[in-house]
Amino acid sequence: MTTQLFCASTLYGAATLAAALDSGRFPPAERRLLLVANNAAVPETAVPLDRMPGFERLRGRFDAVLSWNDTIAPFHPGNWTPRPDDVPLWERYLRLLWGLGGDGPVELVLESLQVPPALTLAQLFPDAPIDVYADGLMSYGPTRVRLDPLVGERVRRLLHLDLVPGLRPLLLAEFGAVVEAVPEEAFTKVVDELAEDEPCGADGEGPALVLGQYLSALGILSPAEEEELHVRMVRGAVARGHRRVVFKPHPVAPASWSRTLEREAAGLGAELTVAGRPVLAEVLFRRLRPSLVVACFSTGLFTASRFYGIPAARLGTGPLLDRLSPYQNSNRVPVTLADALLPDLETGECHDAGDLTGLLHAVGFAMQPQVRPDLRPAAERYLSAHPDARSRRYFKLRRLTVLGLPGGLPVPRHALVRRLARRVRRLRRALVRAS
Repeated sequence: MTTQLFCASTLYGAATLAAALDSGRFPPAERRLLLVANNAAVPETAVPLDRMPGFERLRGRFDAVLSWNDTIAPFHPGNWTPRPDDVPLWERYLRLLWGLGGDGPVELVLESLQVPPALTLAQLFPDAPIDVYADGLMSYGPTRVRLDPLVGERVRRLLHLDLVPGLRPLLLAEFGAVVEAVPEEAFTKVVDELAEDEPCGADGEGPALVLGQYLSALGILSPAEEEELHVRMVRGAVARGHRRVVFKPHPVAPASWSRTLEREAAGLGAELTVAGRPVLAEVLFRRLRPSLVVACFSTGLFTASRFYGIPAARLGTGPLLDRLSPYQNSNRVPVTLADALLPDLETGECHDAGDLTGLLHAVGFAMQPQVRPDLRPAAERYLSAHPDARSRRYFKLRRLTVLGLPGGLPVPRHALVRRLARRVRRLRRALVRAS
């Protein structure tokens, strides 16, 4: 008896799975189980996926809904992995607990395979074939780490929403994973289901919708900087003539941010309301019919523009390109795509970087040269053909230099010269610290 085990940690992920199932992207199976994981820093304070508004409309696509948090308690799903010697014991335990049979075939459908809990499940079922479904724009970036071949070689497919037509995701391509798009119509139909219980927007022109991402929790911005970024988004929307603004905060963002934005909007002669329910941004696109969507680099900017025809604008991507650290930060590709493809809210400027596929391959190689060494020729071609500042904004001089790519500084070949240069840099840093 074949069991398909789907793992999801977000409502967006569960909606993507539902769309894939509705469009026949998975073969028939005797059982389909949805394993829900709550990866919040403090799971007890966050609403789990299976209690979010609209989830009940997705539940019927699965034979049962299980909790990964309850299964491994008191361990945290975001950082727990089994000891290698314990894997057989854990597999037997899970098969007994979930009724999978002693040796019944299991197929895994996972998100974010590079990290727990997806990586943990892949290790606990070492014989199970794996399909991966993509988490928004991150699917276009390279695999974050060098995966163990015992895991990576089992990946059959990468399912993703076609957010950037013509652009092929890099994720897991080093293992030959077949890239398969989930139909747009199936996804928007699932969103329509989720939106049925939500109120419609008022008549007339829709509001501007600002999407919060809680970047300070990721260490990308400080809380004060992120609050100021939201204020600039409200100012920019009002400057474009919008007198009604809706702010959708991240579910765990501080409530004080919303109050600050309300005061800012009132001072500008506009009205700001807060979308407090933890619903998908796409549900708000469907019900509020916004006339503009604003964010930094949220995937919602692309679903708004691509699937709903709503104008989208980004703000703050320029500083983030410089501040994301290390260069391999997995948010780099989403920030790059938002910066290159969407207009700036305040200036209306678009950074046309030329060949988008070439740019993606160059950034992907610069991020993960060990994982995707095959992308070096493409990176060299792109950087040689695009020496202008508009394209080079996506690369750091130090990174180009270390990798020996066009645009980097020439590196002395003699070992003694290189050692002297490193010694000078160390002395310079020591002097700076001393002063």
